[in-house]
Amino acid sequence: MSTTVALRPRPAPPSSETRSVTLQFEDNALLPLLHGEHDRHLARIEGRLGVRVASRGNKLTISGAPAKTLMAEQVLRGLWRGLERGMSIGASEVEGAIRMAEGEAEGDPRLPLQDIPQIRTRRGAIAPRTPAQSAYMDMLARHEMVFGLGPAGTGKTYLAVAQGVALLQSGRVDRIVLSRPAVEAGERLGFLPGDMKEKVDPYLRPLYDALHDMLPAEQVARRLAAGEIEIAPLAFMRGRTLAHCFAILDEAQNTTPAQMKMFLTRMGEGTRMAITGDPSQVDLPPGQKSGLVQAMEVLDGVPGIGFTRFDERDVVRHPLVGRIVQAYGAMEARKGRDGLRQ
Repeated sequence: MSTTVALRPRPAPPSSETRSVTLQFEDNALLPLLHGEHDRHLARIEGRLGVRVASRGNKLTISGAPAKTLMAEQVLRGLWRGLERGMSIGASEVEGAIRMAEGEAEGDPRLPLQDIPQIRTRRGAIAPRTPAQSAYMDMLARHEMVFGLGPAGTGKTYLAVAQGVALLQSGRVDRIVLSRPAVEAGERLGFLPGDMKEKVDPYLRPLYDALHDMLPAEQVARRLAAGEIEIAPLAFMRGRTLAHCFAILDEAQNTTPAQMKMFLTRMGEGTRMAITGDPSQVDLPPGQKSGLVQAMEVLDGVPGIGFTRFDERDVVRHPLVGRIVQAYGAMEARKGRDGLRQ
């Protein structure tokens, strides 16, 4: 592996506006993982932050604008700590570390002051990729009921499932209960072909996908069969008490106020709940108020309930998804301004 990062020609900034810092890493076995194949991780940091990174032996020298140099230093130190804890580092982890450094530089109030939290499953530690994810993970650990609010692709459901799996594996809960409203079928599931599992699976597939990321397939199947993991449409929750479990309500923006109240009041002894959804993507019939929107109004400030709000900066899917969310948000803002002028 080359020890010097290949750089595209870039005009050198005036010396008065540059800062250089050299980092030394003691474990030579981890250095190639920090650099990435063909130094791609270092090149990504250079491209995103506009700094220069040069490698010599077990040292990395960063130079550039003072603020950007500090961010790059934080990124590299954060990635190194992850490697020392046994984490694997890929493009998404590098991008997440950059976002975290940018959020800290902006004084993002959503970033906890403690060390960055992690959710540990038997498949490894899951670390946040944005300040909002960090705040969300911290809140999932401290609160009995947490609302994760914001656009698709921000990790709301994925991190909630990860927290549930971690609690189940550690024995702190007896089971995980995952639920979504089946809005497209009007929850009249009897009209759909197949047995009950086949009827509800299309609506719950994102929850299955998250589970399979956390657990081996055979373990998911075994825990589902044993009832340690339960996946059910919201319509089947009425009349139940959920005790000693981690319950997740996904796509909560598509609940009615009555359904939301019904789900929240299922909470029994030893249970924790995560409610996730995007208030701007309600698929209910026109004129029907979202239960999630109402819950945000009614429950804000209630002790023991936490709210984490995500936005387009927190989208961790393809970068284009973030730009799409931002474009639609701008359109909605224009509509709101036009409505006020009329």
